[in-house]
Amino acid sequence: MQNRWKDKEAKAAIDRWGDALGEAVALCLYTAKLIGCEPDLVLHGGGNVSVKCKVRTLLSEDLEAVRVKTSGADMSHLTPSELPALDLPYLRRLRKLDRLTDEEMVNAFRTHLFDANAATPSIETLLHAFLPHRFVDHSHADAILALTNQPDGESLMRDVLGDRVAVLPYVRPGFELAKAAADAVDQSPQVEGLVLMQHGLVTFAEDARTSYERHINLVSACEEFLCQKQRDRTLTVSFRTEETPAVLATRAAPILRGLLATKTGNEDRPYLRPILEWRATDEIMAFVNSAEARTLAPTVAVTADHMIRTKIKPMFVEQPAWNDVAELRTQLEQAVARFREDHLTESAVENAPRVVLLPGAGAFCWGPTKTAACIAADITEHTIDIKTAAHFTGSYQGLSADHLCDMETREIQRRKLNDESDGPLAGQVVIVSGGAGPIGAAVADCCIAAGAHVALTDVNETHLAEIVSRIDKEHGAGRAIGLPMDVTDEKSVHDGYERVAVHYGGVDVVVPNAGIAHVSPIESLALEDFRRVMNVNAVGYFLFMREGIRLLESQGLGGNIIINASKNVFGPGKDFGAYSASKAAGHQLGKVAAIELAPKNIRVNMINADAVFGDPDTPSGLWATIGPSRAKSRNLKPEDLPDYYRRRNLLKTRIHGRHIGNAVVFFACNATPTTGATLPIDGGVVEAFPR
Repeated sequence: MQNRWKDKEAKAAIDRWGDALGEAVALCLYTAKLIGCEPDLVLHGGGNVSVKCKVRTLLSEDLEAVRVKTSGADMSHLTPSELPALDLPYLRRLRKLDRLTDEEMVNAFRTHLFDANAATPSIETLLHAFLPHRFVDHSHADAILALTNQPDGESLMRDVLGDRVAVLPYVRPGFELAKAAADAVDQSPQVEGLVLMQHGLVTFAEDARTSYERHINLVSACEEFLCQKQRDRTLTVSFRTEETPAVLATRAAPILRGLLATKTGNEDRPYLRPILEWRATDEIMAFVNSAEARTLAPTVAVTADHMIRTKIKPMFVEQPAWNDVAELRTQLEQAVARFREDHLTESAVENAPRVVLLPGAGAFCWGPTKTAACIAADITEHTIDIKTAAHFTGSYQGLSADHLCDMETREIQRRKLNDESDGPLAGQVVIVSGGAGPIGAAVADCCIAAGAHVALTDVNETHLAEIVSRIDKEHGAGRAIGLPMDVTDEKSVHDGYERVAVHYGGVDVVVPNAGIAHVSPIESLALEDFRRVMNVNAVGYFLFMREGIRLLESQGLGGNIIINASKNVFGPGKDFGAYSASKAAGHQLGKVAAIELAPKNIRVNMINADAVFGDPDTPSGLWATIGPSRAKSRNLKPEDLPDYYRRRNLLKTRIHGRHIGNAVVFFACNATPTTGATLPIDGGVVEAFPR
């Protein structure tokens, strides 16, 4: 473990925060960053730091306080607002109590914050308050957990660290652990830290650097011990396949997504659908393909702090039937059913697995959002490393299921889960062709605002990357993925859907949108130009829909296909024969699909929009190409086209991409029991009224 302390950086922290908060608080924030940037110490909101200091009140009184990290805050980017101050003397008086419920404890925190608007501090606040030291650092170090999660973990820790630490058996985090930790330090005041069995490490000192360096030194000693014991030890390969993990993952992901979806009882929104993060690193593959995985994989989480993200244990299928999709589905159905039954308790928050380990394919980690799934995947990678290290140095033994279940259902713990998705499309995945254009980009924005994740496809890779980059900045990373795709190429479309399957787990809403146009009277329309337009707008819609239908059926969750047709379907214009015919073909495909797919609860609806010209940030490539010719057909200047289209509709309004996006959201959230319908978005063009 690298000692990252640098005097120059510590001084920079003091320069940044010292005047407003004091030097001690500034150094505590710096220490948090050092610990938080080490994934082998803490992951995603885990760990804690604190500092005891003075707080000046409005009456110019300097009162004793303890600043403790807020629950779930990320140590690597900890801000002053995430290190709120509490009344230290009051908190210390709580130690004399025999018991304190979570509700009473949280109330004590809330009523004794110096800032009433501050976020609620960590569940371990009392541990930090009861310890006498000025600085306290807490982590869930992998090396510590690899040793404490063994049957003889206590003796191992004493052998490795000697009397430098006091070793505490597992104690329920919160009030009970705070009292036990304080008692241990009272009995052994000379120790540098506390090893909390199946939990982590706490170090302390009167200055920030000493507390931090004690932490690093103790973890390093454990790492060195593990390295010596693990030397030349390997996992035994027991599963082999010639197919790549990615190929196998595309088979399993949509099946799993369908099985892991949670029924809601709401007929308009029947399922809560999980989002996938799939991992197949060398370490993961060595683990899932090993003989040891049979016993190690189904074991419980290494610590309760990790478990709220991954559940108590993963689901493991020993011999997946990769060569028989029907048999594979049966295996997964049975495995999920057993897992749900084993985890069905009155207090269970949910009983579907969050982590599925499959030999040949790797780790499938699920969450309500891509961010949550990635967190579960990061923890899974470290869990595999820890379990492997424990196996190589002895045998792995986690906490009892009762302890883990207790922590999983504690409200004070679940408040850390702040990555739930909101909106009528929460958990849904929308795939849009022509995603680099103004309509596709606007559909993405509207769907993401409604809670969805979006896969955008386009042949223009440069523009596509720009759109996804902009979405990341505006909506947060993970909400969108860009997939280069030629909708006229069968393999390109197939490969694109496979990438969506392993990136998000599947698809729920299919939006055929990519289109081109050509302006010419029929008598002079070249066959090559006619075929080119038909190939993109008709064949492209067919291929995009067909692959989407296959993925929707594999999941078995129903879904929506929403076709961006055109006002020209009902109200064609002269010199626009190729475009109007191709859009009518796509529209008719949608009607047939609505008939065929209704028994599978897949709804198909059409949107007939008038011209969308885009904006300076996302101009319309179609209108840039055909605008001059279309203007000429109407005896207009190209720059007059947008106003012409505005003035010709009943509402005298301009049509924007967001209007199509809003319609997609309307259909996708099943606001009405509608399929086979056409929704005009044209401001009211009489000749294009549906009939």
